[in-house]
Amino acid sequence: MSKAPSYTRVAKLRTADDLRDHLKTLGVEMPFDAELMSGSDSPLGQTLKVARRTIGNRFCVLPMEGWDGELDGNPSDLTRRRWRNFGASGAKLIWGGEAVAVAHEGRANPNQVWMNDGSRQAIGELRTILLDEHQKQFGTTDDLLIGLQLTHSGRFARPNGKKRLEPQVLYRHPVLDKKFGVEDSLHLLTDREINALIDTFVDAGVAAAELGYDFVDIKHCHGYLGHEFLSAFDRAGPFGGSFENRTRFLREVTTRLRSKCPELQLSVRLSAVDWPPFKPGEDGRGVPQFESDGRYAHAFGGDGTGLDVDLAEPIRFLKLLEELEIPMVCISVGSPYYNPHYQRPALFPPSDGYSPPEDPLVGVARQIAVTAKLKQACPNLVVVGSGYTYLQQWLPNVGQAAIAGGMTDFVGLGRMVLSYPELPADVLAGRELANKKICRTFSDCTTAPRNGLVSGCYPLDPFYKAMPEYQQLVEIKGEIKGK
Repeated sequence: MSKAPSYTRVAKLRTADDLRDHLKTLGVEMPFDAELMSGSDSPLGQTLKVARRTIGNRFCVLPMEGWDGELDGNPSDLTRRRWRNFGASGAKLIWGGEAVAVAHEGRANPNQVWMNDGSRQAIGELRTILLDEHQKQFGTTDDLLIGLQLTHSGRFARPNGKKRLEPQVLYRHPVLDKKFGVEDSLHLLTDREINALIDTFVDAGVAAAELGYDFVDIKHCHGYLGHEFLSAFDRAGPFGGSFENRTRFLREVTTRLRSKCPELQLSVRLSAVDWPPFKPGEDGRGVPQFESDGRYAHAFGGDGTGLDVDLAEPIRFLKLLEELEIPMVCISVGSPYYNPHYQRPALFPPSDGYSPPEDPLVGVARQIAVTAKLKQACPNLVVVGSGYTYLQQWLPNVGQAAIAGGMTDFVGLGRMVLSYPELPADVLAGRELANKKICRTFSDCTTAPRNGLVSGCYPLDPFYKAMPEYQQLVEIKGEIKGK
């Protein structure tokens, strides 16, 4: 593993002036409130009506791709523990909670929860576990909205082995095919297979509604299948080429699902912009990998060069959501597989990654700015922002200012909820943050599963630190560091 570059750690930015001065040094702007408010006086504590429901505050738990389910698709005790923590978090919007595969061949790993006849009841019980814990902690669930993310991992499917890619793709990619060594193992999905897969998404959505979930997320982010449709510029036929064709998958899922389950609310988590894949350079820091002509033409929301973004199509996509009466969108960027410093800024790379080529705060500011521009372009959509965890102890201050400034409607929490699930409740109650629980983006929650271990926060969650897998992770990291 390459050594982390000498960027200033957020933990050392102890005062508001420290953070402001550091952001000035970086040349980036970020919303920031030095003083936090609590309860309903805080922008983070305000309610928001979505369709027929009122959501009780502006914190959102983002969907987790678990590596801790059972081989048959059922949740495990570890999965159930995570959902209990989601209920205890105090967040009133649970955006998927779990990335649930709609088919075995679309699982991101053999232990991803998968919707099938044998797992259906247990997936419904996750919702009950969350509701019961939330009721116990906060006295009501009337203002809680719970969804389920439906996904197919496409290019990054590993259904039968945690280290063995079995990619199902929409087109041959000039860089990613070679990067992941899958030129000879790609399965190009046919139009007939795509239509059958749309029906599989619909069946999973109907099951989620029957289990009591308030909404489903048709996942379009992070290089997975839904996201790949949006960059299928070179694919021939009804699912590639034009914007209309590249969004046909979403439109067909929406139409077919609504015909069977009109009361179910739909949503989309979107990688709104993308960049080229990165690899470790000579000094370990990430460097981009371009196409043969020195450009990068396969990024949805990219400018064609691979160096900047163009929001014309992302805005067009959000306008389509409005036309389809899909009221909520969760904005992410890039992919954890090939450009993670954009998607989830962190100081320390995972075992198979690269050291960040920029201060991670630059990446946070970029995501906030992209989300704000999209919210401004589509003010009637309910927008959830991502990428906040690297802010660490300053997350509430930036989140409060972003909500107050209309830059987003919700602050999404991912990795932070693994180490510190109660952060929303503590912030809204005006309590001092529990410093020892704050995620410092060590990336062990990625390194562990990519080396065959269950997902979780090994450095900061005493439960995982006491597991035998903790010592295995220490040994794995030591071996990687010694190479």
